[in-house]
Amino acid sequence: METFTPAREFVANSGYADARQRALAAMDLAAIDAPIKDIVEEFAAIPCCFTLQCCYGHFVSEAGQDPHNIERVPSDFEGTVTYRIAYMAFCLQNSSRGRALWQSLARLSAVDPDYIQFGSADWFWERWANSYALQVGPADYMLQDKAMLSPPEAQRTQSARDLLFAELRALLASTSCE
Repeated sequence: METFTPAREFVANSGYADARQRALAAMDLAAIDAPIKDIVEEFAAIPCCFTLQCCYGHFVSEAGQDPHNIERVPSDFEGTVTYRIAYMAFCLQNSSRGRALWQSLARLSAVDPDYIQFGSADWFWERWANSYALQVGPADYMLQDKAMLSPPEAQRTQSARDLLFAELRALLASTSCE
């Protein structure tokens, strides 16, 4: 997501229904990071959106550690932590319900504005009009998909990630686009 930009305005998208159907048919739940699989499944049930890509966010603190691990950074770790950003990218329907969901998603960045960003990404927008992303990382790294962090900053990022996914679950519990 190196081309992360401010959230764009909705545009007409007559191909939304077909794109959603193709995305849902191609979805491989086995490839989704286990801690957020439930979120992706629940978004798949909402007709005014579909998930494009997602990542739980991975912290690598030891040489040879699996770069896709879901482990927390050890509290006593003293080295540099490589962080691959946590994010969820969505395509939203240009409808009153899609725009309402857009507003709800955009508000989530306010729960921790220094670490949670909402916007668009050129790469997604070029393929799916009305695509938006929530991502987690220190604001200084918001244009990158990977960052080198100190242990305290990595632990702070972990907290923001956990908060975002908890907020997404709460949003899903109260959202419908039917």
